[in-house]
Amino acid sequence: IHAMGGTGVFVKEVEQAVLDGRADAAVHSAKDLPADTAPELVLAALPERGDPRDALVGRPLDEIPTGGRVGTGSVRRRAQLAALRPDLGFAELRGNIPTRLEKAGSFDAVVLAAAALDRLGLADRIAERLDPSVVLPQVGQGALAVECRADDDGTRELLAGVDDAGVRIAVTAERAYLAELGGGCNLPCGALAETNGDGSLRLEALLGSLDGRISLRALVDGHDPVAVGVEAARRLVDEEGGRLVLDDELVGRQ
Repeated sequence: IHAMGGTGVFVKEVEQAVLDGRADAAVHSAKDLPADTAPELVLAALPERGDPRDALVGRPLDEIPTGGRVGTGSVRRRAQLAALRPDLGFAELRGNIPTRLEKAGSFDAVVLAAAALDRLGLADRIAERLDPSVVLPQVGQGALAVECRADDDGTRELLAGVDDAGVRIAVTAERAYLAELGGGCNLPCGALAETNGDGSLRLEALLGSLDGRISLRALVDGHDPVAVGVEAARRLVDEEGGRLVLDDELVGRQ
């Protein structure tokens, strides 16, 4: 995804079908969506969320041998694993889930989204579900997002029936973090928000360097999901050294 131009590469054709009237709604993995929704569309439903964690197939992290080879195309996953295990090597892993699982034997381990394996009935292939304290997931990971046209009141009303209020709050905070950071940011970044019974939420956010040498995290509590997401981005960039990481990325693009 990083080489293909970042988030949004999997959603454009499906969104166009909705805009053209060939479909009433589009169902996406929320983690594939750009930070900003097209003005003609609306996220009408965020249903119950699956497991947001990343998962290792092949063997657990502690059992990967020194100098082991891990398959993943995600810079976020690579950077966080490299920060924990500088001895590891990484190689690209692309394709749908069955294709990636077929290639798993060529690596000591491969990294996939736990929710994808759960939904396909392949949870038995998981060697370890990585705790967010070890590898923080992508924004919206594990969640589904259903889009429809903003002026399609009938479809919006129907989709409201499967919308989960807690998931919407959490994903809204995560997406606000990504939007404030810069939707086109190709650096390793992730976020996971959890709601509490009192209506508040906590967001943990990550910003790192591509080589895994810098891994910055911030925890922000609050009640307004957008404000929490924005605060997490500003704290990482302005107070925790993230500005230097972003500047390095811009220099690298030039």
